[in-house]
Amino acid sequence: MKNESEIVVEEKTSAPISDWLSNKGFENLPLPEDHLGVEVIKIMPSNLLPIVEALKNDGFNYLQCQGGYDEGPGLNIVCFYNLIEISEIKKDIAPREVRLKVFLSRDGDLTIPSLYGLYRGADWQERETFDMYGVKFKGHPHPKRLLMPEDWKGWPLRKDYIQPDFYEMQDAY
Repeated sequence: MKNESEIVVEEKTSAPISDWLSNKGFENLPLPEDHLGVEVIKIMPSNLLPIVEALKNDGFNYLQCQGGYDEGPGLNIVCFYNLIEISEIKKDIAPREVRLKVFLSRDGDLTIPSLYGLYRGADWQERETFDMYGVKFKGHPHPKRLLMPEDWKGWPLRKDYIQPDFYEMQDAY
């Protein structure tokens, strides 16, 4: 049995970007930092575009990565966005960085706003997330498959995906 001196109390970590968003009136939920110490914030799909616009206006001018993952059969499909402030490079000072996550019910509406209008680099990244997980990006100018043939059935990176026995390529010869 542990005595009082051995009990470790976990302190609440600072979430400065989440706090800044809350002070601006944006609903969000700070999540634990990732293994590199990057702040992670959960946001609602309806808040994605206004929050990213506010962050871009505050200096987060580079969408480093957009992607998705499946939490497992019957669980959420998650879209994530890694935003970085790219400015003058200073030795030994890491740029500001934040990761946003949008959790979508796999049985619900898998539509979220496209960030293409803010970051042109979102083009192929959003198309890949659509292609592999079935997330639709409202307002995307080229909403079609990127990696799989246009007539492919299903979303190959979902954990409940059942691979077809075969796929016949049209016009292969």
